[in-house]
Amino acid sequence: MRPKKTSITLMLTAVALTVACGYGRPRTTVAVADTTDGPELPAYGATEDIVRHLGYTASYNHTTLCPDWVAWELTDDEADGQLGGQYSFSRDPMVNNPKASREDYSRSGWDKGHMAPRADMRWSTQALEESYFFTNICPQDHEMNSGAWRKIEELTRRMARRHGSVLAVCGPLYTSHAHGTIGSAAVQVPDAFYKALAVKTADGWQTVGYVVDNSPQDGAPRRYAVSVDSVEVLVSQSRGFATDLFPTLPDEAEQTFNQGFWH
Repeated sequence: MRPKKTSITLMLTAVALTVACGYGRPRTTVAVADTTDGPELPAYGATEDIVRHLGYTASYNHTTLCPDWVAWELTDDEADGQLGGQYSFSRDPMVNNPKASREDYSRSGWDKGHMAPRADMRWSTQALEESYFFTNICPQDHEMNSGAWRKIEELTRRMARRHGSVLAVCGPLYTSHAHGTIGSAAVQVPDAFYKALAVKTADGWQTVGYVVDNSPQDGAPRRYAVSVDSVEVLVSQSRGFATDLFPTLPDEAEQTFNQGFWH
């Protein structure tokens, strides 16, 4: 039986108050990302295990056995990809041990939840295959994965089609570790998940963040929407050090979000 589900509502309220009181973006970041890496990549440190695949880049955590973050840029052409086929979840050959495997998830009661969704990778057979590596996978509640999380993924593709491209960063949040671990490798089950999106428009950058409990969730994306600054505070608290999800964007673009833009 799974541990009792927990909510991060109180934590989000605290974060909202913190941001409102002027905390905003964390004062220092893990590192200053080289802009040649691409505008979609968070700042990252020298000790992180960064793996670059055709469709996404991930920072893999050998303690949680989940990615700390997965980042990618989705273009309008890629969002319309039509490739299909059957692919197997597999261990990433580019990542050293310890790492998660299919056996860890078997009969666990948790979905193998994609961070960068397979539907975003249907423009390339290689990208599709690599989206099934466990560097891109976390244990997710089935109803959340097929409900609220799927709706946010669909919104991301709509925004890419509408505006030409969208930058996306997502990953797990660990607050209470109430869900414990799964498998012999002890994959840590997240308490919640975040996703941050950014779109460049003629008037500048539009950004938004989403935070969803790892429990049955089926609401519309607007129910889970927060500022990117708020997400960064949560991620920093989860990881134990300051985090900058979009280091190449101006600070003011991440402090608020326009709900009417994200639909």
